[in-house]
Amino acid sequence: MSDGSFISRKYRIRQGIQTVVEMIYPPRCLSCGVLTESDFGLCGPCWRDTPFIGGAVCESCGVPVPGARDGHRIECDDCLTRPRAWQDGRAALMYQGGAKSLILALKHGDRTELARPAARWMAQAGSEVFRPNMLIAPVPLHWSRMIRRRYNQSALLAHHLGQETGLAVCPDLLVRTRRTPVLDGKTAVERAAALADAIAVHPKRERMTQGRDILLVDDVMTSGATLEACARVCRASGANHIFVLVLARVAKDA
Repeated sequence: MSDGSFISRKYRIRQGIQTVVEMIYPPRCLSCGVLTESDFGLCGPCWRDTPFIGGAVCESCGVPVPGARDGHRIECDDCLTRPRAWQDGRAALMYQGGAKSLILALKHGDRTELARPAARWMAQAGSEVFRPNMLIAPVPLHWSRMIRRRYNQSALLAHHLGQETGLAVCPDLLVRTRRTPVLDGKTAVERAAALADAIAVHPKRERMTQGRDILLVDDVMTSGATLEACARVCRASGANHIFVLVLARVAKDA
């Protein structure tokens, strides 16, 4: 049998297996579960209810801004008033509607399979911030919350983002040195105070940050206080440029 015939036969077998799998487990919408045309997709209504970010965005935090790109750096009022500890930031979704439901399912509903398609959306949203030899690092979860939740959703996103981009991932580059209170509902000042000295670079990973661009990954950015804390310790450990990529962005910090 020639090499061409062998490859063709393997392809037909693979396609046949895929067809059988699709007959037994037909693709379903990630959000509502109705049948869809492809795996890891959304049905029409759920797609319309999921606010993907497009067009002009703040180059520091990724929130949509009015107008169009004009070749100059664009920043929202918040980032102009309070410069970020990182260079550029992007987000794939706004934290509302269908996006909020998906993220809550990933974070608290054991829907870990959502991390793979979410990372694809993040890879598209963050295409402008990727750099050669960049190191991807997730926002860390305290061990006590890890025991209760069993996984860190940010680490799952970072893992799949690494597969999408080919960039290296260090899941434990950063650690939580102490448990912090839930930040929902707190002001930006209260969040910064709660996170003071709560995040550090893992002592066995410090050399990995030396002179290197770091991409911090998280599920949701609200005020950005957690990412600020992560960026500062990376910078103090000798990192070059810090970038941020999140699955969703809350428009304003209430």
